[in-house]
Amino acid sequence: MTAEGSKLWGGRFVGATDPVMERFNTSVAYDQRMWDADLTGSRAYVKALRRAGLVSTEEMGAILRGLDQVGEEWRKGAFVLRDGDEDIHTANERRLKELIGTAAGKLHTGRSRNDQVVTDMRLWLRDAVATLTGDALVLISAMVERAAAHLGAIQARPGRILYIEPQLLQSPSVLFVVLLFREIDVLFPGYTHMQRAQPIRWSHWILSHAVALQRDVERLQEIRKRVNILPLGSGAVAGTPFAIDRELLRKELCFDDVSLNSMDATGQRDFVAEFLFWASLCATHLSKMAEDLLLYSTKEFSFVSLSDAYSTGSSLMPQKKNADSLELIRSKAGRIFGRCTGFMMTLKGLPSSYNKDLQEDKEAMFDCYDSILAVLQVAAGVVSTLKINPGAMEAALSPDMLATDLAYYLVRKGVAFRDAHGLAGKAVFTAESKNVPLNQLTLEDLRGISPLVESDVASVWDYAASVEQYAAAGGTAESSVRAQVQQLRAWMARHKPQTQTVKSADAE
Repeated sequence: MTAEGSKLWGGRFVGATDPVMERFNTSVAYDQRMWDADLTGSRAYVKALRRAGLVSTEEMGAILRGLDQVGEEWRKGAFVLRDGDEDIHTANERRLKELIGTAAGKLHTGRSRNDQVVTDMRLWLRDAVATLTGDALVLISAMVERAAAHLGAIQARPGRILYIEPQLLQSPSVLFVVLLFREIDVLFPGYTHMQRAQPIRWSHWILSHAVALQRDVERLQEIRKRVNILPLGSGAVAGTPFAIDRELLRKELCFDDVSLNSMDATGQRDFVAEFLFWASLCATHLSKMAEDLLLYSTKEFSFVSLSDAYSTGSSLMPQKKNADSLELIRSKAGRIFGRCTGFMMTLKGLPSSYNKDLQEDKEAMFDCYDSILAVLQVAAGVVSTLKINPGAMEAALSPDMLATDLAYYLVRKGVAFRDAHGLAGKAVFTAESKNVPLNQLTLEDLRGISPLVESDVASVWDYAASVEQYAAAGGTAESSVRAQVQQLRAWMARHKPQTQTVKSADAE
């Protein structure tokens, strides 16, 4: 037999494959990580072969035991790849034949690597979706709980009312009182166009990113529905000529449904493209959060300080503390999106059914999974451990951020909002012309802009009161933020990861 005759496809070939082509064609270097999914699919398939009368009970038992042995070798790190192991399917079948002999050759009856590989990918990605869902929920939980009630010590500022832990006041052994703050009470500037806009709660900012991740989890669980469709039994392109019970395969492998068309089942990778897009969008959301935190952690802002566990230093400048965790989160978004667009270009040029171009699907899928999993885990660590500086956040608030509140004050006096907006703008211009903060304009200055202004205008210059007026659903008032926390907690309880337990390999 020629060297090519030992390959799964080598019967009609008489010459040796160019070694360069051999390396170019092989995928086992990366698709070996699907070894367990490949064995799982084969266990189910041999049962379908037995039901179809294509293998005997004894042959099925030998194949199942052999597959278990192969799996044990993979688990122990003892499986040895050999020259000619083109992909994970070839490697596993080659080893199975070494262990049990000719019966191994019956396992592939009616099956093509075309339907085998896409089954493996769906099994692998189904588990990956469960893992990513779990890690995304961990990150959301860290955000939600931090937004809800985290306490920390700060230095008192003149005129600032701080929360004081009651038991500290009641204990006779306490020699001094530690002033505490609740993160839900911390205010800082909200930005639009990178300019200070309106005062908001720090917790409101955190939850804005949690809500984006909430959508990501929901999308991921929607994608899972389309991942969990069985293609096995579709053959190479035309289907299978044998009485393969695909419903048996579906049940054995815990799929939700069976593919409708064999050409589509083996030739489409919509589920991979959807996953790559999902990873791109999720990474984009976390990149946005990372960009905010990078700015907030600079000396110029000093709103937050990252834990040393998620920072690095400089090889030249001893004083540096670099937020490399955030920069890498930001960079991974570009890497993941590049994988997504690259694979979409591969799909764009393909004709119907399976083409070897689809070998590009696995590297893209694995790389995006690895990248987004690391991003989620590092982001959870960053959020859980970073420290905030309420003093710097409060100091960044400025009276001009209350210009909208002045407009609302006039609206409550009966002025149409468009007119009130213009009058508030005049007040800002007047303050700038006099080189004084907006809240330092005299009552006479303001009455010169609108005679409706009275002494109660002083209530406008209160940041806490400003924030509390946004009590409608979704706003930054404490009641609204707490409602967001409650809704997210309830939502998390309903969206735990879906896991599938494939049946054991015991013979029927």
